Amino acid sequence: MKRNYRCSKALQQFYSGGPFAVSSDASFLACACGSSVNLVDASNSSIRSSIDCGSDVTAISLSPDDRVLFSADHSRQIRVWEVSTSKCLRSWKGHDGPVMSMACHASGGLLATGGVDRKVLLWDVDGGFCTHFFRGHEGVVTVIAFHPNPETSLVLSGCDDGTIRVWNLFSKKSVSVLREHNSRVTSLTFSEDGWTLLAAGRDKVVSMWDLHKYACTKTIPTYETIEALCVINCASPLASCLGLDNQLNAREDRIHFITVGELGIVRVWKSEGSTCLFKQNVSDVTVNSGTDKSGIGFVGAVILPSDGELLCVTANQQFLFYHPEKDQNGDLSLNLLKRFIGYNEEIVDMKFLGEEEQLLAVATDVQVQVYDVATMSCLYVLAGHSNVVLCLDTCVSNYGRTLIATGSKDNSIRLWNADSRCCIAVGIGHMGAVAAIAFSKKKRDFLVSGSSDRTIKVWSMDGISDDDCLEPSRLRARAVVAAHDKDINALAIAPNDSFVCSGSEDRTACIWRLPDLVSVVVLKGHKRGIWSVEFSPVDQCVLTSSGDKTIRIWAISNGSCLKTFEGHSAMVLRASFLTRGTQLVSCGGDGVVKLWSVRTSECISTYDEHEDKIWALAVGNKTEMLATGGVDANINLWYDSTASDEEEAFRKEEESVLKGQELENAVSDADFNKAIQIAFELRRPHKLFELFAKLCRRQEREDLLIRSLSALGNDEVRQLLEYIREWNSKPKFCHVAQSVLSQVFRIYSPTNIIEIKGVGELLEGLIPYSQRHFSRIDRLVRSTYLLDYTLMGMSIIEPEPSSTKSDAKNEAHVPVLEETGKNLEVVGEDEDERDQIQTQPQLQDRNAKKRKAQKSQRSSTKKSKSLGLVDAASISLQA
Repeated sequence: MKRNYRCSKALQQFYSGGPFAVSSDASFLACACGSSVNLVDASNSSIRSSIDCGSDVTAISLSPDDRVLFSADHSRQIRVWEVSTSKCLRSWKGHDGPVMSMACHASGGLLATGGVDRKVLLWDVDGGFCTHFFRGHEGVVTVIAFHPNPETSLVLSGCDDGTIRVWNLFSKKSVSVLREHNSRVTSLTFSEDGWTLLAAGRDKVVSMWDLHKYACTKTIPTYETIEALCVINCASPLASCLGLDNQLNAREDRIHFITVGELGIVRVWKSEGSTCLFKQNVSDVTVNSGTDKSGIGFVGAVILPSDGELLCVTANQQFLFYHPEKDQNGDLSLNLLKRFIGYNEEIVDMKFLGEEEQLLAVATDVQVQVYDVATMSCLYVLAGHSNVVLCLDTCVSNYGRTLIATGSKDNSIRLWNADSRCCIAVGIGHMGAVAAIAFSKKKRDFLVSGSSDRTIKVWSMDGISDDDCLEPSRLRARAVVAAHDKDINALAIAPNDSFVCSGSEDRTACIWRLPDLVSVVVLKGHKRGIWSVEFSPVDQCVLTSSGDKTIRIWAISNGSCLKTFEGHSAMVLRASFLTRGTQLVSCGGDGVVKLWSVRTSECISTYDEHEDKIWALAVGNKTEMLATGGVDANINLWYDSTASDEEEAFRKEEESVLKGQELENAVSDADFNKAIQIAFELRRPHKLFELFAKLCRRQEREDLLIRSLSALGNDEVRQLLEYIREWNSKPKFCHVAQSVLSQVFRIYSPTNIIEIKGVGELLEGLIPYSQRHFSRIDRLVRSTYLLDYTLMGMSIIEPEPSSTKSDAKNEAHVPVLEETGKNLEVVGEDEDERDQIQTQPQLQDRNAKKRKAQKSQRSSTKKSKSLGLVDAASISLQA
């Protein structure tokens, strides 16, 4: 029985388009995602940290040592962030409009920015002040770059009017204006020696400039809009795959570079002869929708310095990592290693793929993306539908082929071979959107589809082969039935292929006998439309989930409702059996995943990891691993952690027992420092109170408390303040709480206390009770003066003599008592004073006798009261 699942954030949205930056070691990417900058691990696309900039990010740059991140947003604010802590070090404003381009000097001390205000500004990073102000562009500054040689004080900026300006940092003037492009300049890069500039624009040409003479040496037509340009280093793997000679590549007329642009293909060029050495045959960029071609094309490219891989960024927020290799003929070949999806539309459906279930097929927008579960890298994309894909199912055929079936809003179904990654068959015949599809479970030679045209179709897969990739064959419909009065949302086939169950918006589920689709029974009882159906793997029953927030189990024999599960606060969109039919897992519009017990109809666990409704739920047949996705476009993987949690609980219990014994040993040895530290580790506030109470009863309590509290960290001090807040609210414990609190404020300065997380709330809980305790003690002290006054009125105690001027004068003549053995000798000059001091013991004896007489008088008065006798002396004494 499953008790708990552990969630792993497998796929998160990390890039929504716009600026991005790659670290010098290619270990992480800095990507703009709306108003945030996400630092993404380049190995598995997981988000390391996220930086909130307040408004949409317009420019990003990293320092050469990757310790500092620079960002600019629509608020015109330029911020400096510490990468390790995501802390804003400083910020400033200087431009009159948004900053559109940004570059950092090789020293890391200067930052160059260009914006829509046509200005180029240079900033001192540490001071945050402007060091250079350049004006001269007539349009938006689209790209900016420092000369690669730090000793050469040149900054180059490109504009959307096609001009490139060279600025000298020493003279603070424009050295030259390079005019060759007719449209926006998109990329600036330098040759290896730094004295040849390569510029690309949207006028479909690449221009080369000699920076010694500031003259254009060559113009290379590319016949496509260029968005990014990269020079190939002679020592990179790309150069070796091209068979380039290091000496020849260093010459000006033999510079090799890569261009990417609107065609979505990578091309390698040689400056000599303006020759294209390599061109991809097929683009790896997918289209966002069937009619909109805006998703085609690259918007950026970077050659990774660590291993020579090529990173290309697409217009639909995908990161493609290419590895250069030589093919059988010795020519260059770019192999797509991994594909990171920066931003998806809603995830509508998903299923595990293959026998080992190491792949996950996800339906989002018009395409199906296949992910590697281990790395969550998108291995390939299946694109062919002209409208949104609504459903999918997977199976492994009897011939060992891994198949994927999809249904779409374009009223068609498609059959894909996952091994060859192509569409092998198309089914056309529905008059509405296909919202449900299911493979045969046993024979695996047919599939069933349900549509918004209210019909169910059974399609035969006989005669479908892998040779149909170029021209997909047509699927034949075996049987058709008008099944429901409204749209069909879900389909499920029995494990023995004898029945198929359909769920519809008409609030009913129907069971049909295969292959002729003869009606067996109608399941009625739900008050809203049914969103999912599934047969039990072991029993003769069907599971349904509905928009009425309930899940039901029905008997196939007579259509009666066997069990009802209630607990979701919104419609239940998916439900599935687990643990051989003894448990359920469900998800819905409330964004939570629930684990149920079939026997008790109770919810075992609830998990809230999604921000919106969950459309898709996939359950592994072997591993019973879960995958969920929905409106937030995130994919979460859920692993059964029941056994690991039990082992962890047992280990913690064992450690707790050992620590408890160690605590008792420390208490018996009077090692309070160690005992207090162990009590904090075990989270035992009662034992901690007992230890502090013992310390407060000792004479050297201040030293002991100081030694014990000085060894605490910030987290432990915060935990101690929480305990003190609880102790301080109880009169029985408040004395110890106040003693410990007093020492805490003596040891730790206010600055250190303020830095503790959540200390404000703790102090708010301490102040009222502390004020109450102070008022109570103050009243008690003042009430003791009444007792002194009463005793003085009864002449039981003598009033303290008031100091007078004569006493002040005689202070200098106060005799000194010196102890010699057991006797006290009076050292003084006046004999009268010595006699007076010697008579003090006699006065003390008389006072003692007087007090004894008064005591006997009070006791006699009490006795007389007990006997009911009141005399005048007792009345006067009481008065």
